[in-house]
Amino acid sequence: MGTLSSLIPLRGCNVIVTGAVGGVGSVLMSALEELDCRVVGIDLPAAVASGADPDRLIGADLADADSAYAAVHAAVGRLGGLDCLVGAAASVATLHRADRFPAQAFRDGVAANLHSQFWTAQAAYPALVASKAASIVMVSSIGALDGLPGQASYVASKAGILGLVRTLAAEWASRRIRVNAVVPGLVATPKVMAMPRDIQDRVLANVAQKRLVSVGEVVGSIAFLMSPAAGAITGQSLRVDGGAAINTVGLHR
Repeated sequence: MGTLSSLIPLRGCNVIVTGAVGGVGSVLMSALEELDCRVVGIDLPAAVASGADPDRLIGADLADADSAYAAVHAAVGRLGGLDCLVGAAASVATLHRADRFPAQAFRDGVAANLHSQFWTAQAAYPALVASKAASIVMVSSIGALDGLPGQASYVASKAGILGLVRTLAAEWASRRIRVNAVVPGLVATPKVMAMPRDIQDRVLANVAQKRLVSVGEVVGSIAFLMSPAAGAITGQSLRVDGGAAINTVGLHR
């Protein structure tokens, strides 16, 4: 049982979750609390204002470095330390063809999806150094590896996360901070479930399992990467995509 229990985060660990009001972030917050972790979430002020529990949430625009530093420091203060940072904050709203992608929209997408990850990791570094089992898990996307027409800014920033993960893992290994990424496919969040069925079917046509990834499967993968069982795993990207990268077309009938 001791070996199996190491597959989940340690009881009592201190965790910051960004994008805490979103589909993945909110479920992750609840799951970690059920595992007796201490959790503070960070999300945009407007999103936090719609929440029901201000003690669990801090409002901040993490694309701004000063705001990110202030929010992370406030969260560490509430928790009394930090063992894990989960970067689940993301913006996927911008859709433009690459040949006419507005410059400011591109910059805003990179800031929301990539800059925010770096600012929060940098701000969390001093507290993570003081932890005996520190880790960072960032949420990327299979678009970072496979491309995604119409979302050049989103995909470029999510690809940047993968490079950032490898670099931070290399730099911070000597300080015993592990850094990894979860790379989900199309996840069954409320926003995705509201998409027209024909769009879902078109995206899933090339997925081996022909289904959406559940929020629980993404949350479970994050929890594993936070756990003692993943203690030798750093600088890695874990695809959670239902087999989207698998070629299912062969020579057989």
